[in-house]
Amino acid sequence: MPRMDRRRNGRCALVVVITALAAVVMAARGAAADRDEVDAARIDWAAGRVTAGGTGIADRHAPSPAVALGTSRRGADAAARQRIAAKLGSLPLAAGGTLADKLADRAIKGRIDAAVEAAITVAVEPETDGSWHVTLAVPIEAIRQALGEPRALPPTGDEGPSIVVVEGVATKPSIGWTVGGAAAATLWVKEVPAWAKDAPRAKATSARAGAIDVDAHGTAATLYVVVTK
Repeated sequence: MPRMDRRRNGRCALVVVITALAAVVMAARGAAADRDEVDAARIDWAAGRVTAGGTGIADRHAPSPAVALGTSRRGADAAARQRIAAKLGSLPLAAGGTLADKLADRAIKGRIDAAVEAAITVAVEPETDGSWHVTLAVPIEAIRQALGEPRALPPTGDEGPSIVVVEGVATKPSIGWTVGGAAAATLWVKEVPAWAKDAPRAKATSARAGAIDVDAHGTAATLYVVVTK
């Protein structure tokens, strides 16, 4: 084969290899971007939780995928917790500002860190190569409670309805509202969920300065399902 032809064929082969490698790199980047989008932390006010996903890569030096599952699960959980922790600071507070404004308080920061560490497993998927993918959640109610001291139980115990649906609230979801003077758990929905359809109803008369005034009261042990306009 003439030398010129050999050089031309060599350059063509090199171009093919480079093109193939570029395609692999682009595919890997696309898969990573898709995974980041799926795993991104999200605030779900209707479910009352902040969720995020995490992937734990299998240790390629492990003797088997079954052995790799142990360490990769810890990595997946850690990745999901890290995403949740990074998102929590953006949670709005009813009195103004965001949760990030409270994190300089060591006691509050410690309680929030503990809530993240105790994140609930929503979904978990083991992979055949020994990797894990998980979805974890931190209840927004756990964050609300972390902002204050533990609630004292009334001498007569908790009384009143366990759930109250509050209608007509013209404000955005945030943490720390009092409802009818009670600092209690809230869920923020557009429509009343089926499990709360038979709960007592209350009409909001105003919502300002961190307080929702209503025409009927529950207690600090009541879950208020707040229906926003």
